[in-house]
Amino acid sequence: MQNVIAVVEHRKGQTRKVTYELATEARALADRLGGKAHAVVLGGEAGALAESLKAYPLDVVHVAEDPDIDAYLLDPTIDYLEAAARAIGPSIVLVPNTMYGRDVASRLCARLDAGLAADVTGFEVENGRVACVAPKLGGVTITTCAFRNCEYGVVTVRPNSFTAQPGGGGASVEMLAKPAGKSYAMKIESEVEEASSELGLEEAPVVVSGGRGLGGPEPFETLLKPLADALGGAVGASRAAADAGWVPYSLQIGQTGKTVSPKLYIAVGISGAIQHKVGMRSAGTIVAVNKDATAPIAEFSDLVVAGDAFAIIPELTKLVETAKV
Repeated sequence: MQNVIAVVEHRKGQTRKVTYELATEARALADRLGGKAHAVVLGGEAGALAESLKAYPLDVVHVAEDPDIDAYLLDPTIDYLEAAARAIGPSIVLVPNTMYGRDVASRLCARLDAGLAADVTGFEVENGRVACVAPKLGGVTITTCAFRNCEYGVVTVRPNSFTAQPGGGGASVEMLAKPAGKSYAMKIESEVEEASSELGLEEAPVVVSGGRGLGGPEPFETLLKPLADALGGAVGASRAAADAGWVPYSLQIGQTGKTVSPKLYIAVGISGAIQHKVGMRSAGTIVAVNKDATAPIAEFSDLVVAGDAFAIIPELTKLVETAKV
């Protein structure tokens, strides 16, 4: 395997942030393998999205705007991805570890008879062999697994594991030919908007998280959510809060939950165990609000506010709302 392919996930013309992370990592991996970095973008507005990808260090962006891609379930998408991969040659295929990405990865893996690595957070390359680093068993252990005896490796990459770095030299854009002799039966009649917070939490520019110090489920709705809304962000939680049943696990941030990389991360009533730090350490600015100024989270926060969160957060929310008027 020499080449690397980044699969672009988008919705209604909006590209997920993880796409640019994959594009950047595709370049880094391809350079270490002596190959080229590719991206594949499919569906409506794919051409416009391909232009935005030129700002990133890719060699080629492959495009298909076939209406079947949006009109039917994943079969057309997999057909195009398989055709692109086989035309490019033995490759590592990077797919976002999202609901869409996991579905795509499993099907593409079967088509290509490829190896599969899931929820990967890092890569190691030695003697031309790629090894994938991923937490397993709920984060209890970190595994390093290499692909063997296969021409393709499909990898689902945890969002926010890599930093997107623009700096493209102007990738070429190539149109993908429609796979011959294909017809599809599973047509999409209507769409229901996703109810979970997966997209908002992982891509929010501001995350306000709560932990055991909040004492129960109510403050997440009455204390944290107003501040998150005022800042245009999303609410997250520590594992302790999720384990207590105060919030759904979809809000959990940390080694066994989601990885976030907002511009501002506000941790309220969170002690700061290493497992939580793993999930938010790449945040731009980290602010901790805690009664205990010596809590572990203080060691990696940019600002520590020592005091009662139930007094501090409402006042902060008022100040933000006032400043917006």
